[in-house]
Amino acid sequence: MILLLSVLPLALLALGLPFFLVLLASATTFLIVSGTVPPTALHQVMFSSIDKFALLAVPFFIFAGDLMGRGGVSRRLVRWVMSMLGGMRGGLPMTALGTTAVFSAVSGSTAATVAAVGSLTYDRMRQAGYSPRFASGLLVSSAAIDNLIPPSIGFILYGISSETSIVKLFAAGLVPGLVMAAFLSLTIWWYVRRGIEGRGAPFSRAEFWAATRDGIWSIGAPVAVLGGIYAGIFSPTEAAGIACVYAIVVVALVYREMGWMDILESAGRSLILTSQVFIIIAAAGVFSWLLTINGIPQALVRWVVDLKVEPWMLLLAINLLLLLVGMFLDTASSILVLTPLLAPVAKALGVDPVHFGVIVVMNLSLGTFTPPFGINLFVGQAVFKLPLSVLYSGILPFFVASLGALALVTYVPALSLYILKFL
Repeated sequence: MILLLSVLPLALLALGLPFFLVLLASATTFLIVSGTVPPTALHQVMFSSIDKFALLAVPFFIFAGDLMGRGGVSRRLVRWVMSMLGGMRGGLPMTALGTTAVFSAVSGSTAATVAAVGSLTYDRMRQAGYSPRFASGLLVSSAAIDNLIPPSIGFILYGISSETSIVKLFAAGLVPGLVMAAFLSLTIWWYVRRGIEGRGAPFSRAEFWAATRDGIWSIGAPVAVLGGIYAGIFSPTEAAGIACVYAIVVVALVYREMGWMDILESAGRSLILTSQVFIIIAAAGVFSWLLTINGIPQALVRWVVDLKVEPWMLLLAINLLLLLVGMFLDTASSILVLTPLLAPVAKALGVDPVHFGVIVVMNLSLGTFTPPFGINLFVGQAVFKLPLSVLYSGILPFFVASLGALALVTYVPALSLYILKFL
C-alpha cells in the first residue's frame, strides 16, 4: 500500500495529469484498494483542509496585489525607486530590482510581479542598451523575492501545513528576501561594470520629493499592512482584508485609474487564481492525511535519525531535493505535499521550524524561474514576447547568485531568526 502512494503519483504525473488530479486519483485509489477507511473520508478531509481561517488571507492578498498592479501603484513605485537609484551606474536594472522588492510587499504572486514590474521596466532597459537575455532574466528571477518578503502566500501555506506561527514566518522571511536582492544586485553590478550603460540623471532632491508625493499612497500600502501585523494590531488574515480595502480606496478614489467594473474584473481574475490554489490545497490535504495515518512521516524521521547524519548534511540533501521538485511542481503544491514529510525530520535534528520554513520557501521560490515549468518563465515569455531559449540563458547568472543567497540563509540561521527577538 505504501508503494501505491509513492509509485502511482509519479506514474500519473509522467502522463501529464494536472497535479491536483494526480493527488486526488492516488488518494481515491488507495482508499478503494485498502478498504480500511470509508470513501466518505475523502470529501470530509478535502473540506477540512480548506476550512481554516488563515487561508482567507490567500484570496485577499491575491486581490490586493492585482488591484495595485493594475491601478497605477506599480508605475508610481517605479518612479519613486528611480528617483533614488536612477543616477547610479546600472540605475535601470537596480530600479527594476528595487521596485520588485517593494512591490513584493503588496503582491501575493510572483507571476503578478513579473507582469507588473516587467511591463514597466523591460522596454526601458532595452532602450538603454541591455540585451533581451539580461533584462528578461533579471525581471523573471527577481520576482521570486515575492515569496520571501511578506506578505507571502508560501509562508501562509507552510505555516498551516506545519502549525508554525505565520507572523514569525513573515518576520523571518524579510532579511532572507533582502539577502537574495543583494546577491542579485551584485550580479547586476558585475554585468554593468563593462560599461553597457552610463550613469543616468544625477540624484535630484526635487524629483525625489515629487515622486514621493505622487506615490505616497503606494508606499504606504506595505507600511500599513506589515506595520499592523508586527505591532500586533491585526492578524495576517485581517491584514489581507485591510490591504484589499486600502487598494480599492487608492485605485478607485485616490488615483482614479480603475472604475468599479474594473475592480469587479480584478475580483474575477483573483477568484480564478484562488480557486486554482484552493483545489490544490484540498487535494494535497487528502494526500498528506493518508501519509500521516499510515505513519510515513514518523518512519522517515526514525530512518533519518538512525543514519546519524549531521544537520548540515540533511539540509544540503533537502535543498537539492527541493530545488529538483521546484523545477517541476508549483510552489503551493510542493509546500503542501512535502512539508508534512520534511518538517518533522528537520525538527528531529534540531532545525528551528521557522528557519526551516524559510529554507523551504526560498528553495521553491527558485523553482518559479527555473526550467522546465517555472511559472515566471511563461509569464515572461508572454510579457516580453521572447522565446523560452532566451529566457533560459538569461536566468543563468541570476540563478547562480540565488543559489549563493540560499546557501548563506541555510547555514546562517540568524539571518532568519534574529529578527524574532523583537516581536
